[in-house]
Amino acid sequence: MSVLLEYAMFPTDKGGSVSEYVSRVIEMIRNSGVSYKLTPMGTIIETETLDEALEIVKKSYEILEKDSGRVYSNIKLDIRKGRKNCMTGKIDSIEAKIGKVNK
Repeated sequence: MSVLLEYAMFPTDKGGSVSEYVSRVIEMIRNSGVSYKLTPMGTIIETETLDEALEIVKKSYEILEKDSGRVYSNIKLDIRKGRKNCMTGKIDSIEAKIGKVNK
C-alpha cells in the first residue's frame, strides 16, 4: 500500500516567519526514514500504512505544541492499495507523456 500525505503544520503565534519551528518538524521527518519531499507550501511523505503517516502528523504536532499556543495544519491523503513509490511514480507517469516537468 502507498499512503501519500501532504501537509503543512506551523504555529500561528510566532510571528511572520516560522521556519525555526518548521525546521524541527522537517528534521524529525528526515530522521524517521520515510520518503519525503519538502515544498514551499508544505511537505509530502509516503508511508506503507495510514498509521505510519498519522504518526508523523502526531509527532509534528508534539514538536510544535511544546512552545506554541496555537498550531495550524492542513492535511491531504491519497491511499492506494497494491502500490508503492507513488510519490515518484506519479511524476514519472506525467513525464513519460510530456517530458521533464521539474527544474
